Amino acid sequence: MGSAVPTAASQPTPSPKMHSPGSPPATPSASPPASSSVPRAKLVIQRGGTVGKEFLLTETESNIGRWDADGGIFPDVDLDQDDPEAKVSRRHARILCQDGQYLLEDLGSTNGTFVNRGRRLLPGNRHPLNDGDEIIVGKTFLKFHYIR
Repeated sequence: MGSAVPTAASQPTPSPKMHSPGSPPATPSASPPASSSVPRAKLVIQRGGTVGKEFLLTETESNIGRWDADGGIFPDVDLDQDDPEAKVSRRHARILCQDGQYLLEDLGSTNGTFVNRGRRLLPGNRHPLNDGDEIIVGKTFLKFHYIR
């Protein structure tokens, strides 16, 4: 599965790869390949839990939920510490990246998943995300942002 990593403002920026002899140089006009080490979007807690906490979305699929070692559930966006009332399901929702577009899907959560305070998402239906969208899972409000 994917990996979303909580970040701190002091985290260093990775240095670019150097050209090694015998390999073709990188062409400046080519887009860099999608890589798990390059974050393309993030979620930021706006309400509930640790306000301002960020989760980088670095994979094509990131699961949102609560950690449960006994059940073998280790979500990429782990809200266990940020959801004291346990309103977020262990397997609550997931964010997929397809052709550069991020999509949000509810995974049959108990308390629902909402975008911009609209109607509850139906499980299995994928909702496109735009920069600045508000995602509500349980009582936790997250803001979705593209990283440019």
